[in-house]
Amino acid sequence: MKSPKSFRLHIGIFGRRNTGKSSILNALTSQEVSIVSEIAGTTTDPVEKPMELLPLGPVLFIDTAGIDDLGDLGEKRITKTFAVFDRTDLGVIVSNFKDWGEYELKIINEFKDRAIPFIVVFNKTDLYKKNSEIIAALKLEKTGFVQTSAIHRTGFTELRELLLKSAPADFINRPSILADLVGPGEAAILVVPIDKEAPKGRLILPQVQSIRDLLDNDSFTVVVKERELREALSRFNKPPKLVVTDSQAFLKVAADTPPYIPLTSFSILFARFQGDLNEMVRGAMAIDKLKTGDKVLIAEACSHHPIGEDIGTVKIPRWLTQYVGGKLEIDSLRGHDFPKDISKYKIIIHCGACMWNRREMLSRIMKARQAGVPITNYGLTIAYSLGIFERALQPFPAALDIYFQNLKPIKR
Repeated sequence: MKSPKSFRLHIGIFGRRNTGKSSILNALTSQEVSIVSEIAGTTTDPVEKPMELLPLGPVLFIDTAGIDDLGDLGEKRITKTFAVFDRTDLGVIVSNFKDWGEYELKIINEFKDRAIPFIVVFNKTDLYKKNSEIIAALKLEKTGFVQTSAIHRTGFTELRELLLKSAPADFINRPSILADLVGPGEAAILVVPIDKEAPKGRLILPQVQSIRDLLDNDSFTVVVKERELREALSRFNKPPKLVVTDSQAFLKVAADTPPYIPLTSFSILFARFQGDLNEMVRGAMAIDKLKTGDKVLIAEACSHHPIGEDIGTVKIPRWLTQYVGGKLEIDSLRGHDFPKDISKYKIIIHCGACMWNRREMLSRIMKARQAGVPITNYGLTIAYSLGIFERALQPFPAALDIYFQNLKPIKR
């Protein structure tokens, strides 16, 4: 089974039209992933290719349209290309010694502004001679580079080695989802309601990833539905280290779990794993400031079709309306698209982003912070609106401290 995208190092390939970005991708993967042509602008939308880059592991290459595209359609392609920066863990600039200039420097500045590590590939070395001044400037900046010829398949061993060397440390040494909260030889109970949106015959991704994380770290787990939790707890001769629930079953699970056993939700675990839990705790507390008529953005990473009592389009809007005591103006969006202007929203409520890499979620948190808009996620929103926020943060002392520090009694 393929690793999910969220666990893959996202490698974005950027550059001008016709520098050989698609040829580089095809050579790296040894497949005809992208269409290659002498006509500039052949790549119109980002093209993704998952593969194993050993010994690093699973990666996702993203080939983009030229950053120097022209015309109205060209502008739209450039917009799509810039959106890829949001989910790039490691950047690759493809150019040549003849054309290196303002566009390449623009990409470099974008990487630096976002603190994204990057390398440079000088392609078409069979056509253009080495430029010592450009190389000296890159060495001064300690920027890694290689020279390749996609046509003759030269330089690709060096390129693979440089990619492995340049992978960001925070990706390689990424913390666990929940195993650090449980410990080797200890137990967690995962409460997994089976609802209409769970894939037939399968569990949803955060649940599967949590189980695997516990197994990888020598913890063990019991998986139950919400009505079986009390019976499961009675069979333990010592308490489990943690109970994790689907957010939609929070109230029942909180009622059935003794207060001395830490309790949280899958979504809150992913606020930490995929984003910034402390920032999202602050964001959730902005719910208390909402008033009738305020605009709220609910963002979903997945593009699945909502079914029945959908969490993002039905349940959370209902719980927020009940909490505020009046109607809110709620906008919903799905996928990678994100509004340019988010300043009109009083709060952004995001899904757990289990289908994305962490970089894309952090990019959205950064944009919200820059716009001065609080951002939180589904699990934190549900816990706050149901009055069990403190209980749900019990396993996270730093986040709990932020909650207490910012707690201000508000009369409704």
